[in-house]
Amino acid sequence: MGQAAKVLQLFKTLHRTRQRVFKNDTRALEARIKINEEFKSNKSETSPKKIEELIKIGSDVELLLRTSVIQGIHTDYNTLKLVPRKELLIENVPYCDAPTQKQ
Repeated sequence: MGQAAKVLQLFKTLHRTRQRVFKNDTRALEARIKINEEFKSNKSETSPKKIEELIKIGSDVELLLRTSVIQGIHTDYNTLKLVPRKELLIENVPYCDAPTQKQ
């Protein structure tokens, strides 16, 4: 896949992740502006090494958003209701003192 295609795919993926992570939060959905600004500011970059580095940073940001961010809704003065997405909820796996190695 060419670099231009990778950049476009990352751009689209970041926006999809932003929409999923910040669903129903209009203020947080404005992260769209920051994503667009970052891509626009690096639009004239020609160094393949620098472009790969920027793609790596963007991919890391997308992974962080997708796996670590949950929404919180203020329900009262000192109360926050957490709204985790289904993909963040994991099965409760019992602890094992002697883990086995995968072959």
